[in-house]
Amino acid sequence: MRLLGLLLCLVTAPQGVLSQVQLKESGPGQVKPSQTLSLTCTVTGGSITSSYYGWSWIRQTPGKGLEYIGSIAYSGSTYYSPSFKSRTSISRDTSKNQFSLQLSSKTTEDTAVYYCASDTVRGSQCEPRHKPPAGRQEGLGCSGCSRPPGGTQDHQL
Repeated sequence: MRLLGLLLCLVTAPQGVLSQVQLKESGPGQVKPSQTLSLTCTVTGGSITSSYYGWSWIRQTPGKGLEYIGSIAYSGSTYYSPSFKSRTSISRDTSKNQFSLQLSSKTTEDTAVYYCASDTVRGSQCEPRHKPPAGRQEGLGCSGCSRPPGGTQDHQL
């Protein structure tokens, strides 16, 4: 639900600050079972070492909602969803202003569209972008805001 809250926030940063940041994903279009998926996200218009941003990977499997995989902070600290922690690694290359995802032991259940995303670390200065579906009020509180997933390419397994 944290991801839902992040994605439903309207960024209240000064105008133009986040609109300059662009994310572009690169990697293979498909990966065979048991292989490792490796994706890279190149950031332009902002530094991955800026304390203003966090950098995340999320995915959407066919017919399901978005799933948070993990993220890397400006400091290099990593955070992983418990369901991915044992086979996921997120790293960064500050010289290229890139961060990467490695997902090992791929199965058919990992078939999905993968996105890289940026989120701010400004705190809970956001508002819901849309009204949630009936009965889905939980998770709308924000510990940080985010714009929708960035990137111009979709990657499927």
